[in-house]
Formats: sequence, C-alpha cells, structure tokens
Amino acid sequence: MPDQGPRRSPDLLRLSRLAEHWDHLRTSKRYLAAIRPENGPKPYEVRFETPAGVQAQVDFARFVVDFADDPGTSRIVWLFSLVLGHSRFIFARYVLHRDLQTLLRCHMQAFDALGGTPIEILYDRMKTAVTGEDDDGHIIYNRSLLALARHYHFQPCACRPYRAKTKGKVERPFSYIRQDFFLGRTFRNLDDLNTQLIGWLDTVANARVHGTTQRVVAEAFAAERPELQTLPAHRFDAVLKLERRVSHDGFVAVGGNYYSVPDRTRRLVEVQQLPDLVRILDLGAVVAEHPVLEGRKQYRIDRSHRTGGGGGVRRTGVAAGVTIGRLGDQVPLRSLAIYEAIGNQLATGGRP
Repeated sequence: MPDQGPRRSPDLLRLSRLAEHWDHLRTSKRYLAAIRPENGPKPYEVRFETPAGVQAQVDFARFVVDFADDPGTSRIVWLFSLVLGHSRFIFARYVLHRDLQTLLRCHMQAFDALGGTPIEILYDRMKTAVTGEDDDGHIIYNRSLLALARHYHFQPCACRPYRAKTKGKVERPFSYIRQDFFLGRTFRNLDDLNTQLIGWLDTVANARVHGTTQRVVAEAFAAERPELQTLPAHRFDAVLKLERRVSHDGFVAVGGNYYSVPDRTRRLVEVQQLPDLVRILDLGAVVAEHPVLEGRKQYRIDRSHRTGGGGGVRRTGVAAGVTIGRLGDQVPLRSLAIYEAIGNQLATGGRP
C-alpha cells in the first residue's frame, strides 16, 4: 500500500477549509471591486419595516453612573432594551449584569409588560444568546434561550456580524435614552434609576410621535398589541441546577448574594436558579424560595427561617423577607453583640 503521508487532525482539516473559504471570499471581493464603477452613484438604502406583531429587537447598552447613595464611586450598569419593530414601542430596564439569568428575566418582564410575544426576536452576537456557529456556518443558540423561545413561541434570529444597521430599531433608542433621559439626571440607586426610566418611557419616549413612522408610539402599540402572540398559561420554569453548602449562619451563596434557609436544613443542598427566582431544595423538598437579588454581597432573609431552632418552619413558598445591604455598601466593623441582637429580634418576629 503506498504511503499516504501523515493524516491531518479534524482541527487541521477544519482550519484548512476555513482558509480556503476566506481565500474564496477575498478573490470574490477583488473581482467585485474591479468591475464596480468608481464614480457611480451609490444605491439608496432600503428601509426594512416589519408587519405588526412579527419582530422585536433586543440588546444591551453600557452606562456608567454615580449613585447618590454611593458617592465617589462610578458603577457600570447595563440597559436592556426590547423594541417592537412595527410600533417602535420601547421596553427598557437597567440591570447590573448581562448574564444569562438576567437576559432571561428581562425577556419575561418585557413579555409581561407587552402582554404578548412577537414571532421573531433579533439579537446581535451577544454570548448569552449566540454560542457560535457549526462547520456549515449555522448559528448555535444558547440552550436556555432556546428553551425560553419554545415556551413563549418566538424564533430567535441572530443578525449578521458587523452589521449594526440590521438592528437599527434598537440601536437608535439607546442614543435617544442616553441623551434625552440619562444625561443631566441624578439617581439615588438602581431602583430609583429604573423608576425614573419607567416614568420617562411612559410620558416621553412612548408618548411621542415617532420620526420615521409619524405615529404616536403608544397608539401604534395599542394597534399592534392584538397581533402579538398570547402569553403561555404557565411560567417559564427552566432552571440551572447547582449544588451548594449552607454556611454556618444559615445562608446559601448564589451569584454573589446570600439567601437564607430554615434552621436545621442539611449542610448540602440543591439550588435551582430560575430567571427571577432562587429555589433551594433539601433532599428533594423545597425549603426556600427567594426573588433574585441584583448586585453583590446582599443578604435575603426569610423571617420564617429564623426560629431559634424550634419547630413551625414553613417549608415552602415565598415568605415576607428582608434584604440587608444595598449597592455599594461598605460593611463596617461592629461588635458581635449587635449582630446577636439582630438575630434575636428576627427570630422573635421583631424588627432589627
């Protein structure tokens, strides 16, 4: 048998095919440049308008803010925005992260606010939405995003790379929000920032006559809303499952924050991260549920979890709780007696 030489690995074969592909693209580009008229008129841009209920566009934008509650410290926040392509209706919220859990939670909030879902949602190549391409150039979407899409019956669609104009309906509102809302205002904290944003969206952005459509955005949305798909009857419950240890003071760390568990919970528990909920299970039974906290190093305490070791702990459901800590807090050194007094008051149902 003749010597066939060393066999190339699959990775080398893939790189070879990619190199051949790029060579072909460069050759095509040089050919088109040679036959294109040098001084000819450029073609007009074709504006893409979508029918009612068909498409929305989603993206994040980076903002830097100085909160009055945390003077002297600049913080990065992210503006999540979903814009309906037909009516130009804007849903937007500021968040501290743009991770997968935040992305899913923002989608759910947007769909609830809209009262329905579009047929298609357009994304850029954000890593939380698009994980890559296969060998044939087909888009690979994040599995959790696909699960959300199946639940709400929309089709995710990634725009072509380096084509910002493809998502112009969501890119332009970022500049509008930055210039018309954000600049020149002061904000105490993230909650205050979002409260002011919602008020501005309701009274200014979605109440204006849109420059392109020449329609009042809110009125156009009222006409588009019946064309949106009906929301599903049940909440989106896809989860990320983790294993965590309970700290000596009865907390489980999830995403940089701390959530309480009942007294006498085993030291090793299962954590289920939902888009807007942290669920904690002990031997398969739900022992705690907490709303997801924004930020870092905050503590969420369910008052029913602190019983001083006695019985009567509620094993399921979201009970009234308290959140200790806020954005930018620096924890001061205090006597341990202070924390013991707080714990005793929480155990007896008092206020710290």
